[in-house]
Amino acid sequence: MRRTRACWAAAVAALVAPAALAAQQPATQPPAPAGQCQLIYSARDSSSPPRMSAMKQPSGEFNTFLGGGVIARCPAQNMTLISDSAEDYGDQKLLHLIGHVHYVEPRLTLDSELADYYQNDEHLVADGKVHAVLSSGTTLDGPHADYYRVAPTIRTQARMVATGRPTITIIEHDSTGKPAPPATVVANTVTMMGDSLTYASNNVIITRPDVVATGDSAAMNSGTEYARLMRHPTIKARGDRSFTLTGDLIDLYGRNHTIERVISRGTAKSVSKDATLTGDTLDFAMSEGRLQRVHAWGKSRAHAFNPTYDMTADSLDVRMPDQRLREIHALRDAYAQSVPDTTKIHTSEHDWLRGDTIFAYFDSSAKAVNDTSSQPAIERLISFGHARSYYQIASKDTTAIGPAVNYVRGDRIQVAFVNREVQTVTVKGQATGLYLDPAKPPADSTKKGKTDTTAVKPPNGTGRAAKRARGVTP
Repeated sequence: MRRTRACWAAAVAALVAPAALAAQQPATQPPAPAGQCQLIYSARDSSSPPRMSAMKQPSGEFNTFLGGGVIARCPAQNMTLISDSAEDYGDQKLLHLIGHVHYVEPRLTLDSELADYYQNDEHLVADGKVHAVLSSGTTLDGPHADYYRVAPTIRTQARMVATGRPTITIIEHDSTGKPAPPATVVANTVTMMGDSLTYASNNVIITRPDVVATGDSAAMNSGTEYARLMRHPTIKARGDRSFTLTGDLIDLYGRNHTIERVISRGTAKSVSKDATLTGDTLDFAMSEGRLQRVHAWGKSRAHAFNPTYDMTADSLDVRMPDQRLREIHALRDAYAQSVPDTTKIHTSEHDWLRGDTIFAYFDSSAKAVNDTSSQPAIERLISFGHARSYYQIASKDTTAIGPAVNYVRGDRIQVAFVNREVQTVTVKGQATGLYLDPAKPPADSTKKGKTDTTAVKPPNGTGRAAKRARGVTP
């Protein structure tokens, strides 16, 4: 259990930064372009003026065609558009850019094969090998992107919509300013709103070197450090500390770029090679990158199990300060079962304990804080309220068949373990129960000196012969 939670904590902590895509933005943002664009044209190469022709329209506006390398500037917005050639349609206020398109503003640089700039809407449509770079170095690559810049009376928040399954490569830095391994987000459609909100839909894949998160859609807010994975979400940690977390909905909450809480709802399940935890809801609390506590509950009951123990209740409270398992509280109609030591007890049955509430205590004092290679040994199980227990004990008689059995009931039952073996079972309050020794093997009647003691059943009937055979005088 401890190792499972440790790998889970490390992997989820790694996921937080890529989940909030806009967290890559620097603390001090460059100013957004302001005002509507008034285009001023010039040659891309000052030594070679562009070719130009213009046609006046009935409205008085001109359709202008430029070739040989064009630069279009909007000085008030600190924005530049560059391309091999351009077509400016006056009535539509549309600038069509062709070949090696390069768009620059303080917070975004974008390259593509083609682009349309709608001046009335302050809206750039880029097509063909789109490559956008944010001021932090984070990039977006895909076949198509729509960029809606900030403009007075039009919009106060920038928005980018990329379709055709774009890839976003997130550049992050640690507290010292060193670059961290990049993360990628891939989805059929990605929408970024301002500096904090990001939405991804249809087959979303968030990848880091140590973790992969998938879902049908995702919503992320770096301002509040919140992320949500929706519709069949999955979080997988890779490497030798692998695990899988699933549910119908997964929410991640962070603070200061570290994860504080993760909630998986609806058929939630956490699986690793060490343990599995299930419930309608799994709630993980973390501090300083370490898992501290897990709550599981729901109508379908909470369940924690691995090859050696199994606990079920209406809810489970797993307490593991500093990522070291110490206690599990199973609340309401609690049930715990364990596998006896099969090297000493030959049985196919499990030992079990029932009650309104069960507390399990584990010994992790001998383990180093960062040692997650094995699970801590169980020390005690305590059952409160309508407590019942069934435990099997190795018989001292080596010729006996099977183990001895101890079954008791009481108001409170405490089971103490040493080296994972039951040592004592203590009952308090109106104790009742029984202790059964195992049966001994039957005597071998084929050995010399033994007599056949098989009884012969007298015949049934009401006749005289039958009565005489039964010793009854007619």
